[in-house]
Amino acid sequence: MKTVMAVHHFPPRYTGGAEWRAYRTAAALQARGHKVHVVCIERINAGPDGGVDWEDEVYDRIAVRRLSFNLAAAPDPFRWEYDNPWIGHHVREFLSEHRPDVFHLIGGYLISGCALRVAHQLGIPTVVTLTDFWFLCRRISMLRSNGQVSTLPINAATCARCLGEEKRRYRLPGRIASSLMDAFWRLRKTQIRNIEARMAFLRQTLNQVDAIISPSQFLRSIFIEAGVEPERIIFSRQGRDFPDLTPETLEKTPSSGLRVGYIGQIARHKGVHVLFEAARRMPDVSLTVRAYGDTTPFPEYTARLRRLTAGDERLELAGVYRRQEVSQVLCDLDVIVVPSLWYENSPNVILEAFAHRTPVVASNLGGMAELVRDGENGLLFAPGDADDLARQLRRLLDAPRLLPTLRAGIGPVKSVAQEMDELEKIYRVVAGNGSRQKSRLDEAASDGNHRPQSGSTAGHATPIAGSRQPHPRVDTVERWERSEGYF
Repeated sequence: MKTVMAVHHFPPRYTGGAEWRAYRTAAALQARGHKVHVVCIERINAGPDGGVDWEDEVYDRIAVRRLSFNLAAAPDPFRWEYDNPWIGHHVREFLSEHRPDVFHLIGGYLISGCALRVAHQLGIPTVVTLTDFWFLCRRISMLRSNGQVSTLPINAATCARCLGEEKRRYRLPGRIASSLMDAFWRLRKTQIRNIEARMAFLRQTLNQVDAIISPSQFLRSIFIEAGVEPERIIFSRQGRDFPDLTPETLEKTPSSGLRVGYIGQIARHKGVHVLFEAARRMPDVSLTVRAYGDTTPFPEYTARLRRLTAGDERLELAGVYRRQEVSQVLCDLDVIVVPSLWYENSPNVILEAFAHRTPVVASNLGGMAELVRDGENGLLFAPGDADDLARQLRRLLDAPRLLPTLRAGIGPVKSVAQEMDELEKIYRVVAGNGSRQKSRLDEAASDGNHRPQSGSTAGHATPIAGSRQPHPRVDTVERWERSEGYF
């Protein structure tokens, strides 16, 4: 099967969670005999006025087309962020040339909803893997600029205020006169209309997609409540593989104290400061805290963390480690803390910890609370509450049998092979309407197969053509494929 997979960024320059997920998915599919071509964004500050530059390469045996454009040159940068006709025009030409069986978008950020609409117009079955809240929230995280977690229903005036208060001139008045600024933002009709247009466009776009993969039930429920048709969204957790793990390597190295770890982004919304503050509330206990992650992207936040570690040798910003060293890092830790202040989705770090029989202490929020069962495979604490986190860590110290009990309660982690089995089933179902797909692609090819003559393209997307029959109201791959008559 031929798949074009789109993602906002792709290794080696970009190495975030969605980027590695796209790489792992593409590599696993190719290992099973599929042909995969990746399309990604390389830069948004370089490119021709009114179009896209591109570069083709092969990364680790995966064909990659890297696109660059100058967002600052867009006539309407706010709209281009979610409906980019430059990307749409280029994707139209690319899909018409390659004629894939499936167009699979991972995330959505930077690629924009326009690419999905183009694939739909060409009759190419579409699959979206949700990795965050970009389709609902321009800030991606559903975490407001004032640090509060957003809830549904989404209010455009509240969004306008949130985006506005990213700027200092609005932030201080928002803190001093919150009610007055609420009234001010309700009068900002242009900003509100722009946000409402974004919400409507992306909701309509998702409701044209053949299959939407949600790695967590929590994320699925959020998107359904936001107006995405339930029958389109399938719950399918991501898989993680550690083939070198053995019962011996899973044994923890001996320690006289509690070894606490954090693995992830060193950023405020990840709540690393909550962990450090919790540890400082327990000056009399034998524990160490190591926070692994890149300290360079947010220097002000890193400086705050360094102030928290000052004078307490138990706390350490441990930096980054090589991906192949994750097993050694986890085997030297007794417990992982995931103190995020935003909802999360299906955090890889929790699955990796469980694969290494390492209990997790996590914020009682969103996708974290779905994976961590309090008192069974980990512990939960109130989000952002350092005192409550300290209470849970002290429990691990005061009750010697609690940590082994939590380790014993960790179940098996889904493998990448199992994830790919489910993805192949989804592909086979959505690609079942091959005759209509081929006819529309033939029509597109007969229009001239507008292959660009140089490394830049420009153009505009056209409205959605036609519609597909919605899938029945089912949530798992197995029930969904049965409803499609796959068995």
